[in-house]
Amino acid sequence: MPYDFNAIPWLHSGATFPPTQQAWPAHSPAPGLLAAGADLEPQTLQKAYAQGIYPWFNPGEPILWWSPNPRMVLPVDQFRLHRSLRKTLVHFQKDARRTIRFDSAFLDVIHACAHTPRNAAPGTWISPAMVQAYMRLHQEGKAHSVETWVDDRLVGGLYCVSLGHAVFGESMFSRISDASKIALAALVAFCRAHAVPMIDCQQNTKHLASLGGVAIDREDFQRHIRTNQDKPALTWHFDAGYWDCLLKRSAGEAGSFETLTVPNGQDRSAEPLPFLRTVA
Repeated sequence: MPYDFNAIPWLHSGATFPPTQQAWPAHSPAPGLLAAGADLEPQTLQKAYAQGIYPWFNPGEPILWWSPNPRMVLPVDQFRLHRSLRKTLVHFQKDARRTIRFDSAFLDVIHACAHTPRNAAPGTWISPAMVQAYMRLHQEGKAHSVETWVDDRLVGGLYCVSLGHAVFGESMFSRISDASKIALAALVAFCRAHAVPMIDCQQNTKHLASLGGVAIDREDFQRHIRTNQDKPALTWHFDAGYWDCLLKRSAGEAGSFETLTVPNGQDRSAEPLPFLRTVA
């Protein structure tokens, strides 16, 4: 989609982001578009995520910054584990040839997200500049990969950003059936084990439509970030015991997670749901 770049603020490196209330509204041609320019340095990315802002742009475009309202998130206590995926996970955890790893192949994961073919999508928004930017963020301990391995082969996974206990999903990929879903389930189990209340999903797709995602008001999302970003950094290691946090609990079970506000009183079960910018 072409944008009128004259209609949005242009930022120089080190500039302060404009208030997120200035982002284009939901009914506009580019809902959530906030600004253009700046840079992809680790400190810029951290400042952006801390305000509920993220970069997303296509080749040939300047860096574009987004903060949509409502915001798409996955409350981990509401993750709906369907019977087929539950069965897959039970077999997965019992098979020594199949493992979940964190941060053992971050660069491979982001490259796979960038280059695995997508349905009806000829290109990728994960440019070499984005790869380098998130690799630097990973080296600073703020970006992480969740990896599905079978017979010592990386078959799926996702990467995300983490500020304290605030987790922001970015993109995922699969090379075999269900590999990205297994990685997502592992991230949900990890978050439940560490009392992380939700995973930011950013984009509205059908991929999580049956798994418990919800759209919340941007102010509620930013309040969640403020509450959680200054908590101690998570230790990004996956223990097989974390599966119990998922497999031995049902969705909707009471937990010590934040109360979410659904805009306009909408029923979560009917909400069109988001997901990470995904490679199916």
